[in-house]
Amino acid sequence: MKNEILVKRYAQGLVNSVKDEAEFLALWREISAFSELLQSHKELKDALSNPLLPLSKKQKIAEEILAKESAAEKTLRFVLLLVKNMRVALLPEIVKSMPEVWNEKKDISTFEVASVVPLSHKQKEKLQEKLTKLEQRAVSLKYRIDPELIAGLWIRRGNIVYDVSLKGSLMKLKERAAER
Repeated sequence: MKNEILVKRYAQGLVNSVKDEAEFLALWREISAFSELLQSHKELKDALSNPLLPLSKKQKIAEEILAKESAAEKTLRFVLLLVKNMRVALLPEIVKSMPEVWNEKKDISTFEVASVVPLSHKQKEKLQEKLTKLEQRAVSLKYRIDPELIAGLWIRRGNIVYDVSLKGSLMKLKERAAER
């Protein structure tokens, strides 16, 4: 829970420093690339997270890598902030949450939609219309496949879940049966 709060705060701070969509996309790409680099090079990730390594050395390592990537000043400052605060391990989750935080800033609700099979274009449009009407504002939908649902949909926005799947219905039936 604590990490979720930290991730959200770092993502919000970064997103609030962005002025437009183009800058957001460029920043998100650079930070994503740095995060992927850390995930693929365990030694680098360990070095930047090592509390015994002097901060100046960790900052120099990060600066050199980002300079080779021609990263923007904002990207550099953000990564150095994470290094300084010993929060490099949060970077993958920050990257993952940035689009949702960006949408919130633009007053767009983000929903995660899970289904057993890919939805058709027409089904996606209809779902988008219904959720836009429900939210009374623009919505962004992220789709994923979840074979465990058996049938139906599972929709989540933040902490709110709409489970209209066969799996969810069976779980509710099981709970009712256990109560008796």
